[in-house]
Amino acid sequence: MTYIPISPKERDAMLETVGVKSLDALFDAVPAKYRFPELDLPQALTEMEAASLLDELAKSNENVRGDLVSFLGAGMYNHYIPSVVNHIISRGEFYTAYTPYQPEISQGTLQGIFEYQSLMTALTGMELSNASHYDGATAAAEAVNLAFANFRGKRRKVVISPTVHPQYREVIRTYTQGMDLIVAGDDAAADLQASPEALTPLIDTDTALVIVQYPDFFGRVFDYTKLIATAHAQGALVCVVANPTALAMFKTPGSMGADIVVGEGQPLGLPMWFGGPSLGFFTTRKQYVHKMAGRLVGETVDSRGEKAYVLTLTAREQHIKREKATSNICSNQGLLALASAVYLSVVGKTGLRQVADLCYQKAHYAAEELSKIPGVGLCFAQPFFHEFAVCFPQPVEEINAHLLEHGILGGYDLGKDYPALKDHLLIAVTEMNSKEEIDMLVDVIKEVLHA
Repeated sequence: MTYIPISPKERDAMLETVGVKSLDALFDAVPAKYRFPELDLPQALTEMEAASLLDELAKSNENVRGDLVSFLGAGMYNHYIPSVVNHIISRGEFYTAYTPYQPEISQGTLQGIFEYQSLMTALTGMELSNASHYDGATAAAEAVNLAFANFRGKRRKVVISPTVHPQYREVIRTYTQGMDLIVAGDDAAADLQASPEALTPLIDTDTALVIVQYPDFFGRVFDYTKLIATAHAQGALVCVVANPTALAMFKTPGSMGADIVVGEGQPLGLPMWFGGPSLGFFTTRKQYVHKMAGRLVGETVDSRGEKAYVLTLTAREQHIKREKATSNICSNQGLLALASAVYLSVVGKTGLRQVADLCYQKAHYAAEELSKIPGVGLCFAQPFFHEFAVCFPQPVEEINAHLLEHGILGGYDLGKDYPALKDHLLIAVTEMNSKEEIDMLVDVIKEVLHA
């Protein structure tokens, strides 16, 4: 049965408004021979047949939960997820809950968000967190919006390190088109070996925000304290795009003086899901709360003196004129924020540090073994976390293809985004990679290089 969402009366009123007498007349401009083309479609399937076909198609997708050994990162990482995470978020009271726009949202949903916010502020060293964004890239773009709003449009430059994730930089440029902003620093020809202080000459009194990544896109770990102080001396804000797993091991961006800390929350209890959905976390200092996009849950007491949770800050873009809003984001990844809160609660501070330490130690073992192969070397000398860039003497497409034949998902081809890094792979190692798997990676690369 056809679903018609409007009544005949409403349909006739719309037709009259556009000046036609019938639905057929509405399509007079479309030549008759194109209105109902013959489609070369197969015969319709029964429900049973369709389910069988879809199952067969799904099995053609290889994944890292049994089919492939993964050394691919570049923003999405294969971490272990305790079974309790999926168990909790699959409960009906969470799974079917709507995004908290209104004050009357349930206490359970509000508390889940409050716990997530509390955990993210502790992890980043910041004062407050919102209730999440779509992904790390949109969170970074919202940091630009915050800075622009904070200076009321009087500062019109954003300085971005070239070692910030290429997709994040692309999303930021998409967000800011039409805002009359100057985006500087991420030139494709930039010196990738330079220290963070290389951005200093670009920072001036017209700079609203400086964006760096920690660890950077190549996995390197820098202390941004000096750069942040330089930016603050010019009156600019600083946003750090952070890997949340690394924050369990290294000093927090908050302790370096960062004003905003954003990033991808996928490593915190979320599968890679063939690329999404994901979770963008956003933390900042209390003084910028009224320029922050999204929503904020607070803790208070009710009329009986008992603990209660409330929407302290709602998504203002829904309630005021759009030109006065700080963002056009009007939804978030509430269920995934809950998953991250459950993950962090389950593994705890000690467990998360153990995860980070395993990632660090295994990545360094892999880097050491790969460096022993003749013709293979590390691209950078700086300290790194669980990701590192490796240069090869032959095209990385051939190396990755050979790895895939052996059930190994190889690294990210850096030449796609950095022409100077042609035939370089970004290899990620997590706690999920065993020593045997790392040794297998090394052996297969030896095989393809010396075939």
